[in-house]
Amino acid sequence: MTSEPSESGKSEGLRLKARLRYLYHGTQPAAVKFRLMVIVVDLIIIGFFLATPILKEAGWVFYVADYLIAAILGLDLAARAYAYSDIRDWLKKPIVWIDLFVLATLLFPVWLANLGFLRLLRFWSLLNSDLFWRTIGRRFDDTRVEEITRALAALITFVFVVTGFVYAYFRGKAEHIHGYLDALYFTVATLTTTGFGDITLPGNWGRVISIVVMLVGITLFIRLAQTLIRPHKVKFPCPTCGLQKHDPDAVHCKACGQILCIPDEGD
Repeated sequence: MTSEPSESGKSEGLRLKARLRYLYHGTQPAAVKFRLMVIVVDLIIIGFFLATPILKEAGWVFYVADYLIAAILGLDLAARAYAYSDIRDWLKKPIVWIDLFVLATLLFPVWLANLGFLRLLRFWSLLNSDLFWRTIGRRFDDTRVEEITRALAALITFVFVVTGFVYAYFRGKAEHIHGYLDALYFTVATLTTTGFGDITLPGNWGRVISIVVMLVGITLFIRLAQTLIRPHKVKFPCPTCGLQKHDPDAVHCKACGQILCIPDEGD
């Protein structure tokens, strides 16, 4: 008598898991539409993160919106985890831990207020997620468009994360940094090594941070320039040596000489 309810509950759980797997991993139009909706909601949430320095002045309204977004993000992460075949493999992904940290800053906005700028890592995780490239970017998978998008996402995320950090820790402490626009101006001027000098960070730590911003910024700019200029390579693993990328018109693997049969991009 007692086994029937448990079997029924197990069956319901399996149906829910199958439904979620269909929505998050399926290729049918309904699944694609669902993921498009998830991406749109993600972009709205990222917009909220960008506007956080201004919205914080709204008082309790900000915290209501904060917890509402936490609930949405928490449900999304729980559904993705349940839909995944092995949750332990899912937890091994760095993107997942970034999203979990973002969720923690939403659940504890007072205690983690100084780390709120890291919420903008959500933009990077979205544009590097399988969900995004299987939905919007599936036609651009393994193309120059994907490489440029990922490089641009890294650069934009870095700019706004550094801006948020400077705003959170140096507002009122550094001369001329009184608002978010001042922090953004400093970040862009430092990252591009323009160095106008009208806004600087105080002390030795300020100099260290400026150096790090310049070095990382230059690296990200170079990476973006490389994706725009260098010849595009397609992902086609060599069956002999395992080299992953080759020129689109390659006949032989440049590492081992194995004959390749790379399909045209339009096939």
